[in-house]
Amino acid sequence: MTDDPDGATPLDPDERHGLRFAHVTTRGELDELEQANIEQGLAWIARRRGGSIFDDRFVRTLHKRLFGDVWAWAGTYRRTEKTIGIDPLHIPVQLRMLLDDARYWAKNSVYRPLEAAARFHHRMVQVHPFPNGNGRHARIAADILLQDAYAHPPVAWSIGFDLQAHHARREAYIAALRAADARDYSPLLAFVGARDS
Repeated sequence: MTDDPDGATPLDPDERHGLRFAHVTTRGELDELEQANIEQGLAWIARRRGGSIFDDRFVRTLHKRLFGDVWAWAGTYRRTEKTIGIDPLHIPVQLRMLLDDARYWAKNSVYRPLEAAARFHHRMVQVHPFPNGNGRHARIAADILLQDAYAHPPVAWSIGFDLQAHHARREAYIAALRAADARDYSPLLAFVGARDS
């Protein structure tokens, strides 16, 4: 699978070994399997009772529900360096700090809901806790944050398009994340619609 889109995390051989379907040879086939699994995960979210987005166990369970039918390592923190993300040894501490910060933001109305979701999403992607699926997981986690902590509707991440397949929208998303990496949050806030929220 060498046809990874810009911004996708390449997998090392050990992580590819965790693929539960030996017949998959293209990114398109993998995307279809992952999308089916994500849809099951979204159904689980809709009917779940309990579990807090501020709990790292829930964050791992969410990843497993979204990707566990496709990847054996789903829900497990990555153990290898990537072109994006922090040193894997720091993932548990940095994720705990993010979740504590997000809880504080919500409790103390530090940010408006969409800005809190954008910042939460960006930091989750920066930590990059899992071998793959981090962007999709972080978008869904940000939507759960909005729903559970702010009683706010989800972000229109794709605006009617599949973000993975809609090239221009994906480019804008990746550019907004890169700008946030440089501490310029305005493109990401615009992307999530937080300018007027």
